Amino acid sequence: MSSVNKATRGLAAVLVAAGISGSAFAQVMIEEITVTATKRESTIQDIPFSINAQTAADIQRTGATDLEGLSRNIAGLTVQNLGPGQSQVAIRGVSAGQIVRDQPGVKEQVGVYLDESVISLSLFTPDFDLYDLNRVETLRGPQGTLFGSGSVGGTIRYITNQPDLDAFEGHVELDLNSITDGDIGGSIKGMVNMPLGETAALRLVGYTTEYGGFIDALRENGSVTSDVNSGNRTGVRAALTFVPTETLTITPRVVYQEIETDGFNRQEVFNLYANPHTTTRPAIQLGERQQFLLLDEEFSDETLLVDVVAEAEFESFVVTFAASQLDREILVSRDASALTGSVSVDLGYPDAGVLLPSNLRDTTDLKQTTYELRASSSNDGAWQWVAGFFMSDVEREYTQRLPTPGYAAVTDAVLGAGTSAAVANGFPNLDSPFNSDLPYDIEQTAFFGEVTYDVSDTFHLTVGGRFYDFDETRTIITGGLFAGGGPQQVNSTTSDGFTPRILGSWNLNDNVTFNAQASQGFRLGGVNDPLNTGLCTQEDLQIFGSFQDYEDEKMWNYEAGIKSTWASGVTFNAAAFYSDIEDLQVTLDAGSCSSRISFNVADAHTAGAEFELTAQPLESLYFSLSGSILESEFDSTVTDATGAILGGVQDGNRLASVPEFQFAATGSYLFPLEVFGGSDGSVTLSVQHVGDRITQPSDQVSGAGLFTSGLPFGGAAGDELNVVDLELDPYTIVNLSVSVEKNDWSAVAYIRNLGDENANTSFDRERGGRARLGFRTNMPRTIGVTLRKRFSN
Repeated sequence: MSSVNKATRGLAAVLVAAGISGSAFAQVMIEEITVTATKRESTIQDIPFSINAQTAADIQRTGATDLEGLSRNIAGLTVQNLGPGQSQVAIRGVSAGQIVRDQPGVKEQVGVYLDESVISLSLFTPDFDLYDLNRVETLRGPQGTLFGSGSVGGTIRYITNQPDLDAFEGHVELDLNSITDGDIGGSIKGMVNMPLGETAALRLVGYTTEYGGFIDALRENGSVTSDVNSGNRTGVRAALTFVPTETLTITPRVVYQEIETDGFNRQEVFNLYANPHTTTRPAIQLGERQQFLLLDEEFSDETLLVDVVAEAEFESFVVTFAASQLDREILVSRDASALTGSVSVDLGYPDAGVLLPSNLRDTTDLKQTTYELRASSSNDGAWQWVAGFFMSDVEREYTQRLPTPGYAAVTDAVLGAGTSAAVANGFPNLDSPFNSDLPYDIEQTAFFGEVTYDVSDTFHLTVGGRFYDFDETRTIITGGLFAGGGPQQVNSTTSDGFTPRILGSWNLNDNVTFNAQASQGFRLGGVNDPLNTGLCTQEDLQIFGSFQDYEDEKMWNYEAGIKSTWASGVTFNAAAFYSDIEDLQVTLDAGSCSSRISFNVADAHTAGAEFELTAQPLESLYFSLSGSILESEFDSTVTDATGAILGGVQDGNRLASVPEFQFAATGSYLFPLEVFGGSDGSVTLSVQHVGDRITQPSDQVSGAGLFTSGLPFGGAAGDELNVVDLELDPYTIVNLSVSVEKNDWSAVAYIRNLGDENANTSFDRERGGRARLGFRTNMPRTIGVTLRKRFSN
């Protein structure tokens, strides 16, 4: 094995997390991180493409508590915050724009795994707790060969710690924090690993976190409810490993997590009911971290994952079988009073009807079953290979209801008796002006494989591919005054094909490796939901009514990079890439229709460079730098039925939701302390910068930030201009922590978001901006203390 493969780097935070004292720091080096990105064990430096792995110590050191926090430390990875449990992930700028809750047919562009189990779901990327993880792997570029559809931009893998047959151990963690101008939060987490004889072990993980709120809601009576977006995350993981023979390992597991929040991180700048233009109602200018509500809001996500992994070792290869079933029940309950009220104004309803509280309830019921059987070589020969079979069945039932008590009576009084019943289309609640049921069934089968050949001692060549076959069936029926109605519709989408990959790796010397690859990824197409024709203006109906289905998205990625390791723990990895995208699936807001559409853009590209540097210049000092520079643009123009350019999709315009520049730096310094009879201290500072972005392509069009509601209500004429800067400004987050460690104890005092940056992470528009305008935002400055205790026999 070359010295590259033996490369080590010192890391104070890892030692502290592992219970290693500062006095031993000079004698201990950290082995290169082992990853399984190619479905075989290897080190990061040996993987022949761009990959990042955030270890448990990295996560603790940077203060990340979720995937969004992690993303700021990973070059090329961005997460668009669309509310709790509703994140949208992009890698290397491959982004379709904002996907919102009522687009269940749109597929993800980044695959997400928990160990061997697929947990991806467009929009609702699972927000799993990061406690007791071994690492989080980010595989950049298309990973269709080994990970299939949904990995067109890349793949994220949460890797958990497995049961250990050799040691009884555990740890607990207590946290208490306070949010500036917000509420109190905290968590209790624990893990215990128990050997059960010589051939089995059980690992139990439990956690509960209380999230302090920081958004204040103004109410109709002039009162203010503080911190309406507080919440809780509670979960458990239980894994049991059996080793009945020396060559067979079986690990069944159960993962359960429940997230509940009392509201959303939305700060509004305009609301039909709360704006500076009204005269017969109080004129209100909403401020930072404020919103207006007639009804309380809610989000809940109950997730149950049951999986099993069996691994059998043979003389020269290993066979792995993985099966999983994922069940999720998701509720997004929003105050849609402004949405419903805006339609009521258009229909000429009296003010009492416009002010009726209206609750939009989106539910997702998911059942996903997957199986994978693969074999991989385990010898040291010149040929290395992996081959396998994958199949999955996804049943996703999506429903929407808009209960608005009293709405049927107002509708029948204004539009004529019996109107509500006539448009219900069989849905029983006549006070719900919109109802829809959309069950989906997606079946997938695939065969995949990769072969690596050591052409020489310094040159290694890998070729691989994946044959796939998809079948999707969607059924839809809608009813209510706002809906298109009509009979039940059934639509089918099928796709099959082959995605190849070829990689080359050259060991230039003992310290430097050069890698190059060409790989293809894809994303399944689909069918748009019918427009809410009852809400559309004639102009919007003409513009958006012709978009029915959209084709598969395909991408070729070309990249070259270096991986190098030097003395003093210096590791430098960098890559440059160009991605050619065909039939990019872009999402736009369909104006006044309160609908979204997806459509294909013939050509687009992303190009850029990324780097990651770690170093230990002193025995007690560690730092890391990472960054990415990105160009992501349309290479073709799309026009609508009127001949106008559609939603900013013009040759040379940028893709949505990803920054052109992203940078992160972290430094840790370890020092001895005299307190507590001799202990170790450390101080860590991290700086994370994210460049400007847009939420969807239309936000870059001249005049896009000029909104008029067209709604005469509350004394406002409806022609008043609301000016909003739709370019999401760059922001910088600074985190600082100081820790003390003594034997198995450690205490950390931290400040996250030291400068109290109020960043706009995405733009929120209701009914094309006629009913509401706002931004989702990040957590304010948070000050807290974390205590940790490890124990073992």
